[in-house]
Formats: sequence, structure tokens, C-alpha cells
Amino acid sequence: MALLPCPLRAEFRAGAAVVDISPPKLPVLVNGGMLSRYVDKINTKVHARAIVVADGKTQAAIVVADSCMMSREVLDDAKKAAAAKTGIPMDRILISATHAHSAPSSMGCLGTDPDPAYVPYLKEKLVEAIAAAQAKLEPARIGFAKANAAEFTALRQWIRRPDRVVEDPFGNMTVRANMHAGRKWEDVTGESGPEDPDLSIISIQTKGGKPLAVMGNFSMHYFGDKDISADYFGLFSEGLKQRIDPQGMMVGIMSHGCSGDIYRVDYKVPEADRPKPTIDEYTNGLLDIAMKAYAGIEYRDKVDVAMAEKRMTMKYRVPDKQRLEWAQRIVTEMGDRPAKNPTEVYAREQIILHERQQTEIVVQALRIGDIGIATTPNETYAITGLKIKAASPLKHNMVIELANGGDGYIPPPEMHAWGGYNTWAARSAGLEVMAEPKITQAAIALLEEVSHAPRKPWKLAMGPASKTIAQMKPLMWWRLNEFGGPLAEDDSGNHRDATYEGGVAYYLDGPNAAPFTGGEVNRAPHFVSGRLCSEFAGMDADYSVSLWVWNGMPNDGRDVSGWFYSRDHNHGLSTYGEHLGVGGKSGNTGKLIFQGDKLLAGKTEMPRWTWQHVVLVRSGNSVRVYLNGSLEIEGESRASNITDCFFGGRSDHDSGWEGRLDEIAVFNRTLSADEVARLGANSPK
Repeated sequence: MALLPCPLRAEFRAGAAVVDISPPKLPVLVNGGMLSRYVDKINTKVHARAIVVADGKTQAAIVVADSCMMSREVLDDAKKAAAAKTGIPMDRILISATHAHSAPSSMGCLGTDPDPAYVPYLKEKLVEAIAAAQAKLEPARIGFAKANAAEFTALRQWIRRPDRVVEDPFGNMTVRANMHAGRKWEDVTGESGPEDPDLSIISIQTKGGKPLAVMGNFSMHYFGDKDISADYFGLFSEGLKQRIDPQGMMVGIMSHGCSGDIYRVDYKVPEADRPKPTIDEYTNGLLDIAMKAYAGIEYRDKVDVAMAEKRMTMKYRVPDKQRLEWAQRIVTEMGDRPAKNPTEVYAREQIILHERQQTEIVVQALRIGDIGIATTPNETYAITGLKIKAASPLKHNMVIELANGGDGYIPPPEMHAWGGYNTWAARSAGLEVMAEPKITQAAIALLEEVSHAPRKPWKLAMGPASKTIAQMKPLMWWRLNEFGGPLAEDDSGNHRDATYEGGVAYYLDGPNAAPFTGGEVNRAPHFVSGRLCSEFAGMDADYSVSLWVWNGMPNDGRDVSGWFYSRDHNHGLSTYGEHLGVGGKSGNTGKLIFQGDKLLAGKTEMPRWTWQHVVLVRSGNSVRVYLNGSLEIEGESRASNITDCFFGGRSDHDSGWEGRLDEIAVFNRTLSADEVARLGANSPK
């Protein structure tokens, strides 16, 4: 079916309103923690902030409420009532939560039930906000801006060392990755994914330039505040109004970006050196960035509105017979009292998942001119938001999570094997393992539908260092910038894709962005006991392997810190293989080691968590290994004709690489010292 261009409507109109949704009765249940709690004080009021947009044919509403999360059932009730009152169809209404962990509970989650007195009140107020915004519709114009706010967000989920796995609430040693594990560097190998630094802003004004609404979108989980509070989301929203239109009626909004694995503390920075801002300092710093971007916005008034929705049935990861019996014993002993610890919380959750079996979720896409808004009903990882925005056909994009429901964390499928809080089966993380790709693809497809255009292919740009590799004509070249597996694309043009096997985290920061990409963030995978598998078929005895390595293990963390290249029979170790890695506490600590029919070692200790350029050069039985352009190892080792080769792990899986690799290039010839120097021209000094 041919895709048709989007027609422009004659008149774009918009209206905005804010409604106080603070609980009229105290105390009130508050969720966002493991256990149930009541709060009897209001620190800052909580609000529902609404925008209604129209183009003469289509009306759509956006509501952002200061809530930790809201169930689809509650929101469907509110949408049905709003549709009856305003005429805006249910599937043209987007309602999302800010994810403030200090707001009244409107949805049962972990140890907290919804507050029975607050939920009906919240529904009424959501309808009131939509109707109030619609009543203020007037001719308007719209613009978009995006700024980099990387210093205000960071990864909170870190990968634990393979020898530092810990216990889950079910009594099993499964936790290979978890929230805030990066606090203790000795326990971890690195972050589990990328951050999303985008602070996106949609600004709506009257045709004459009077501010109507400004909506931000940012990926940072929450700051944390006392009593009933709208957290930094509310402070940012009010701050926008005070800075832009202090005497007027403008509505400021902060919507929640993809923040499932994101927090404000950067664990890469030593604890003593980390900034420790107050919530006001944090919010004002973010507002400073927003205002600089806001000042440069260009507006359009000839824009149309389109919106699409998909409802999908998702299965829960229900307990097996053994876990269900375990849960039933614990819940029976609890009786009617609330859960007192995580074991009791998760036992109760198993009963709930078993009873429900599946649920319905809602995914939406809204287009206003060339601005796209995609939604997920989940606590969505930053990488998922990056995937959606990269594929969107539209020029400007934001992704709002916890919209139209509160269906829990959706880690990418590969991360389920690593356990941790975000994977423990409960309403907070209970959807099927393949939920993330299904929801991602649904959001992208909806953006295609509302834009009448196909998704964009994503490919990393070529910087001067990448062009150097291409000019040297490698036999195989894996840039390793994929959003996910199983294939690593061969950029040599020889169509020799490699295969990711086992545990791999994707799309983290790679080495030296400007040389490799011309400025955009270079990307690299982090190996979590996984490997990249290929074949050296057609390779003669003279060859070279160039790659960048980043070691996540402490140099003395185990006998061998890790093997990052291996050529040998799969699952075996022969006398004809060769292996390249970094020594550990058994010898040559932190130094390059080459294992063939003898062990050869380098002399330079490589610091942990830094990118290093390594080149292995083979000429028959002669071996040379370069580190950052300098000769590090030279010796003799019997040549191999085994075709199986692996990166990120040894052929027999011993002491696999716990860290990142990037820009692996294999040459069917012996590289000269000058060529090695050219490849390593951007190495750390």
C-alpha cells in the first residue's frame, strides 16, 4: 500500500489547563516503595496538567499527572468519562504518570494497594483537566527543541562480577545485575546499558506568541522528596511557568522519559567527588538547560494532528508449581496482614500473577506536525526509548513512559537472564520476556502510521578513524553498534556477519566518539559472559586482528582477568589454538597475555575501565601484539588453521571477557608497524 503525504490543516488550535489532584483526605497510601505506608502531610501539591490539540478534524488530549503509576483500568474509566464529556475519543487521549514516588497510590504495586478513597477522586480530576484544557482551545503555533542534559542523568543498573552474584527474594543466587550495584566498584564490571541525555521540549503559544504550554520530557527516574510531593517533575513544571510566564496562565509540564534503568547519581564518579545537589538545585540546573533550548525554538501554525493506538494482550511470567506452592505457604502464614519484607511481598505477587495470567496494554503514537510522541505503559529502559526515536520517521521525537497504564519494567530480553529487581516476577515487572521488543515495534509502527512514512534505518556515522579502517580493506569489520543481537553487521562489504552468543549488553559508550563517528556517540557492547562468534574461513597464515578493549574486571579480580580473542575449536581447548587476553592475579596482572603453544606476556599494565587499542599480527609462526600503537609482545607460536574464532570469550568459555569491545577488524594479511600506528592514531596517551 502506497504511503500518502500528510495534509496540513487550515488551523491548529491548542488549550492547556492544570488541576490540583492533591488528596482531599489524609492520611493517604503512597506507593513507590517495597512496603505499604501512609502519609499525612503535603509538602508540595500534586497536579494533573493537560493539553488539548486540534486541527479542525482531529482532537487529541495529553495529560501528565503527578502519580507514581496509574493502572490501565483506572485510566480507561477516566478516558471513557472524558470522552463522554468532551467528545474526544478514548483512543485520542494520552494520560501518563510522572512516577513521583511520593504521590498518592492509585494502583496496587508490590506491598501497597491503591488508596480506595483517592482513586475515584483522581478519575474525576483527570476528566476535569481534559475538559478545562479543551475549553481553552484557541488558534496556536507549536515548536520543538532538544538539549543535552547528560550531567543530570546516569545508569543505575550495573552488572555484577560473575563471582559476586547475590540472592533474589526467592532464595536463588541469580542476581547478576541490579539497581545501584555501582555504589561498590569492587562488585561490578560496568553499566548495563546507555543513558538518554535528551531534554526534549514542546512549546505551544497563541498565534500572537503568548505562551500556552511548555512540556518537557526527560529520562531520570525520580529525585526523591518527603511527604506528599510532586518531586522534581512538579518543581520543573512550576519553574517553567515562573521563568516563562510568571503572571500568565501558561501550563508547564514535565513528562517522564524512558527511565527504568536511570537515576540521577553517576556511579562512574567516585563517591567523594559526586555532586550532591538538593532537589531545588537539581531542578534549577535542568531548567537552565531547558531555557537555553527554549530560547531558540521556531514555531509553525500550519500543522495537523494524527493519533493512533494499539491494544495488545501480554502474558505474565507466572510461577511454576514449585514457586506457587512456596508463595501459597507464605501468604497463608501472613493471613490478612500487610507484607513485612521483600520475601512476603514477592510471595503475594506470585499469587496475583497466577490468578491473572495475562493483561491488556496500550501503546500510542501522537503526531503534531513533524513532532512525534510515542508511549509505553511501562518503566522502560533508556535503550528502548533510543530505539524508538532512532527509527521514527518524524524529525522531532519524544517517548513518554508509564502512559495509559502501569505495566511494570520491560527489560530487553537479554537482560532477563541477569536477574535483579527489574526482572523479579511481580506486577512491577511481570510481563513476558519478549514484551520489550513487541512494545518497541508497536510504538515504531504507530509512528509510521501517524506520519504516513516508513521507519528510518539507523546506522552510525563514519568518522576519520572509521574511514581509515575502511581504506585498509579488512576482510571482516564489526563496528558493534547494534541495539541488539543476534547479528553483528560486517561493515567490510564482504557480508561476513558475526553472531552474538549468550550474555551481551548493547549500545553502551564506545571509544573516542569524534574520530569514529564524527561527533555522535560511538557505541559498543558489554560482554556479560557472552561471546561474538565468527569464522576465519579462507584465512591464510598471515593475518591481523585490530580491536578496542575495555576491561570491566579489577586486574587482580581473578586468576585471569579475561580473554577477549580466541581461535580454537568451539567449547574446547586444543594445542593448536591461540588466545589473547589480560592477565590476573595468577601472573602478568593487568598485562596483555597471548596463549598459543606457549604463553607470551606484555609489560604494560592497563588500567581498568579505559579503552585500549590492541592489534595482533601473525606472520606464520611469528606473533606480534601492539598496545596503543606500541609493540608489546613479540615471539614465536605455532600457527593455527582452525576456523572458529571468538571475541569476548575463550573457545572453552574460561574467564570470559567482562567488559566492552569495539571496532573489530580482521585483515587477511600482516599489517606493518606503520599501518598499526594509523589504526591506533587515536589511542589514549
